[in-house]
Amino acid sequence: MASAHPSYLVSVRTLCEFTARGGDLDLRLTPSPTAAQGIAGHQLVAARRGTGYETEIALEATSGPLRVRGRADGFDPALQRLEEIKTHRADLSRQPSNHRHLHWAQLKVYGWMLCQARGLPELRLALVYLDLGSAEETVREESCSADALREHFEGLCARFVDWARREAAHRTARDAALAALAFPHGQFRAGQRALAEAVWRGIRSGRSLLAQAPTGIGKTLGTLFPALKACPGEKLDKVVFLAAKTPGRQLAIEGLAQLARAGATPLRVVELTAREKACEHPDKACHPESCPLARGFYDRLPAARDDALARPLLDRRQQREAALAHEVCPYWLSHELVRWADVIVADYNYWFDTSAMLHAWTLELEWRCAVLVDEAHNLVERGRQMYSAELDESALRALRRTAPAGLKRPLERLARRWREQGRELEAVGSGDYQAQDQLPGPWLDALQQATAALAEHLAEHLATLPGELPQAPSPELQRFYFDALAITRLAESFGTHSIAERRRVGAGARAHTVVGIRNLLPAPHLAPRFAAARSTVLFSATLAPVGFYRDTLGVPESAGVVDVPSPFEAGQLSIRVAGAISTRWADRARAVQPIAALIERQWRERPGNYLAFFSSYDFQHQVAHALAQACPELPLWEQSAGMGEAERQAFLERFTEGGSGVGFAVLGGSFGEGVDLPGERLVGAFVATLGLPQVNPVNELLRERLHSAFGAGYEYAYLYPGLRRVAQAAGRVIRSEQDRGVLWLIDDRFSQARVRALLPRWWQWPVR
Repeated sequence: MASAHPSYLVSVRTLCEFTARGGDLDLRLTPSPTAAQGIAGHQLVAARRGTGYETEIALEATSGPLRVRGRADGFDPALQRLEEIKTHRADLSRQPSNHRHLHWAQLKVYGWMLCQARGLPELRLALVYLDLGSAEETVREESCSADALREHFEGLCARFVDWARREAAHRTARDAALAALAFPHGQFRAGQRALAEAVWRGIRSGRSLLAQAPTGIGKTLGTLFPALKACPGEKLDKVVFLAAKTPGRQLAIEGLAQLARAGATPLRVVELTAREKACEHPDKACHPESCPLARGFYDRLPAARDDALARPLLDRRQQREAALAHEVCPYWLSHELVRWADVIVADYNYWFDTSAMLHAWTLELEWRCAVLVDEAHNLVERGRQMYSAELDESALRALRRTAPAGLKRPLERLARRWREQGRELEAVGSGDYQAQDQLPGPWLDALQQATAALAEHLAEHLATLPGELPQAPSPELQRFYFDALAITRLAESFGTHSIAERRRVGAGARAHTVVGIRNLLPAPHLAPRFAAARSTVLFSATLAPVGFYRDTLGVPESAGVVDVPSPFEAGQLSIRVAGAISTRWADRARAVQPIAALIERQWRERPGNYLAFFSSYDFQHQVAHALAQACPELPLWEQSAGMGEAERQAFLERFTEGGSGVGFAVLGGSFGEGVDLPGERLVGAFVATLGLPQVNPVNELLRERLHSAFGAGYEYAYLYPGLRRVAQAAGRVIRSEQDRGVLWLIDDRFSQARVRALLPRWWQWPVR
């Protein structure tokens, strides 16, 4: 095969997974090494080799239009032996044969690339399996001539080449369509062009961008359109659109459908949906003995992939249709399609979480990505959640009652250390909660030993050979293992960005201790995610002050900033301040009747639909009860804790055109942002709080830590997050240039200049 003019780049792993995989999808719980353990295992093997041993050898070869590259694990020049190192825990006799076949395929590709690069006539190839438990190596070795390795390489490439040519043709057609793509609405909305231009410049320059742009200007299209227009010139492989919630993903899918109709037809769009929503058989496990869609998955995958990628917009429904037509799992098909997608629409966790798939593949496959982060103000708290974990002593107690005999000793050792945590918590006199700058060493050691024992147990008893009955773990064991693993992995990167917590729950014989890691500052964890992208655009209606988000998220110092002026006029929103009322916790009982009277007065002045936001469910209910007694003819409906999707939808459906009533909600909850009630569906809002987070030991620790890092503890921990919620809630009222409405801000602190300075600039405050 001629090697001139290669036009398609592929990694060794992608080439082999595409051409050398077959058989079933089998995801039985077999604990795999962490990335850190894998690296340590590779280093251990390398340290055992002689002088001159080479590691991480960059290799590359071409075949027709393909350019294949990767890094071989190790080469011993003295022995002329190339090694592929795999770390494992499970018994190798239980390793599925298709895994080993894939490993050999990869090693032989590296073998040819090394022979070609160094002019070697033959080579010894060795698969080295390192058992992380015993540190023993199992080596499978064979010698191959360069000619045989070349034939193997070109055979795989021949199978890939038709697909590669189609991919190259797709890329050419995609880039041509995007270069000629016109904005689907002809004209930009006011402010939308300024946003789009800033996004385009940011991606072209390779810089990240913090973009504050008001609600209602069309931020989704205002970011997607310029990102796609930048693809041809910047040779972008993918645009990744990340949303905090399902409505954000839906808006992105709708916007991409508009762009497709406007001329971006060759664009491949894949939506990633949570497993619990995409799974066809939630009562079954992902292996061939349990789920029919796992049997022969990789045998049927090529046809399913071709079918799916012929559909330009692969949302959840389209993926399901393509998958079931070929009897494969829709959820895992969507993951396979990511490699070939131009645009991926997903939740934040796919890029920012500890085990984020898209971030890992971008590093491995060296994709050039533009990442768009919708409603980016949510990323601060979501980032903290992603890098926090906790473990409950009661879960250990439940596990010990059913644990196999081989786990009794490590679990008992951990139980003793846990009881010490409870006694120490009581002895220090810190009540039911204590935070520390480091995890308790003896407890962590015992946890790591217990986790290793659980991993060994799972590897030994849960991996099965084809035809064997799977041995499902108990729910308690499985849940405890994953929770413990989360703690031990976060412990590896523990630092000043986090605290170790322990708290006592319950009393008497049922008292137990919860130990965990709480992240306070996600920046150190998120910064590498920004570095992996060609450009990351964080956009929201509330990204002020920008320094707060730059500091807490770890956005690069080089990132640009744009604050798009609002297209709305001050006269559209009548701002009214109830400065004689205090909603501080100590004053709330006295505030109930005045707030109820204010809401009634406003409703009688202008009947229609209103949203009223409060700091808690209790405060909300007190005011709603007082209002119902004072004005029984006024329709009221309340948000409740733990509302499901259907209940939330029913709440919003009460806001009808021409309707009249008041919906009560908690500030910062599901109705405080991402809710679109245009026109007469919503004519006003009441915000009876500054939205400040509750003063408690955790938030006080957060304030202290942020003050130490940035000198702005109160602002970063309380004031900025609270007023962001106020601005988001107020944004429900004015959604377009035709809307008119009223906003009541109920608290004396809304009269303070520093508070008003942090709220939208286009608001016109009443003259005092």
